[in-house]
Amino acid sequence: MQEKIIIKGAREHNLKNINLELPRNKMIVFTGLSGSGKSSLAFDTIFAEGQRRYIESLSAYARQFLGGMQKPDVDEIEGLSPAISIDQKAQSANPRSTVATITEIYDYLRVLFARIGHPYCPECGHKIERMTVDEMVENIKLSLRGAIATKQSQHQQKNEEIASSASGLLAMTILAPVVRGRKGEYYQMLYDLYNSGFLEVRVDGKMKSLR
Repeated sequence: MQEKIIIKGAREHNLKNINLELPRNKMIVFTGLSGSGKSSLAFDTIFAEGQRRYIESLSAYARQFLGGMQKPDVDEIEGLSPAISIDQKAQSANPRSTVATITEIYDYLRVLFARIGHPYCPECGHKIERMTVDEMVENIKLSLRGAIATKQSQHQQKNEEIASSASGLLAMTILAPVVRGRKGEYYQMLYDLYNSGFLEVRVDGKMKSLR
């Protein structure tokens, strides 16, 4: 990929056969008096040619819905990629709007990263993968066994005591808060939990059977 965008012979609107080179991957500002050709160069020449090339790269089926675009009045533009244009009158009232949200590219980027992205845990660095319930249980058991083995190596004098408690540690109870910091009696909620297959709940720090 070229490091510059080279424009030769731009004559769109009031441009008078302009030749210039623009660095890629840089923020560039066009300044000048009103009518000096800023918009003609940025929108009607550079952006128009980038958009035209992008449309021409699509299939004939897609082009029939978009229509054809006229080539701007310029001899040649080198190093130009597909372009996005945001007019100053099209600003959103949302203060959190970005280039991606205004141009609606954000929706496609979100789908793209969701499909090809590889998420990793920010704490341990392990890759996050889809697992079944049985695989989750087995991973938790392996983690517990690893923790027990580490504790055994650190406290050799208590091997018998730790080994006797190992089987108990592998019998796990996973709890998730449903009601927190609110008083009241939740008979219907407990009944619904029982119908969903739960047999025990912890109420005020104590395990209670739902049967």
